[in-house]
Amino acid sequence: MNRGFKILVILLLGSRIIAAAAEGDVPLSIRNNRFYTESLRQANLARLSFEDGDYDASTRYSEEAMRYAMLSDEYVNLRLKMWETDLAINAASKRLDYAVSIGARSRYPTEFMVAQTAYNEARALRTAERWDDAIDAANRVLAALAFIEPGGGIGAGSGTDGTDTAGAGHLPAQYIVRTWEDYKDCLWNIASRSWAYNNPNFWKVLYDANMSKMPETDNPDLIHPGMVLDIPSVRGEIRQGVWDSGRTY
Repeated sequence: MNRGFKILVILLLGSRIIAAAAEGDVPLSIRNNRFYTESLRQANLARLSFEDGDYDASTRYSEEAMRYAMLSDEYVNLRLKMWETDLAINAASKRLDYAVSIGARSRYPTEFMVAQTAYNEARALRTAERWDDAIDAANRVLAALAFIEPGGGIGAGSGTDGTDTAGAGHLPAQYIVRTWEDYKDCLWNIASRSWAYNNPNFWKVLYDANMSKMPETDNPDLIHPGMVLDIPSVRGEIRQGVWDSGRTY
């Protein structure tokens, strides 16, 4: 392979990296950053040098073009993660504002406290640039306040001692994990059951409440038959006892 052809390969590779940095659903203000602009300038200098037969300069410019294109990719990924984090925190903030507007602070005190704590944590984590942890905390705000509603919570269908006065039976506060082979037990499926949350997306609520019991605390997919999972209340519902397959909930 002659030297000119090798440099041409470098030029083509650099062009592909630069093009890849511009692809995808990325806002123009983020995509056209100073690193990307410089990669284009270096790529153009490499092309001109190659056409003039200055292969040493063309090689240097090509390598710089690729370096700046990679820096651009890192910059774009960071800005997108910051954007995603801000969207999650804004959604959590709006849900908290709604909760305040319907009196959730007094009607859903437990859920509101959990949500407020998670929201403060999300903001602190964002300041610390722990983007994924901040998003996770913001999502916990939404999970905690998912079932609040005007007129619900304390004082709605229950006596001052917490007993059910509306005639509906309580929901289980715990569940003993059964086998995957027979019952397909996993946090996703358990959360989806009507006596739990009737919504598989609330698997994270179960995970957070039972993390210390997990065989591997950082692996929500691993649960063992016989584990006793706590099922926390998320909408002020009354929960007590262990789930009973012979009982109608």
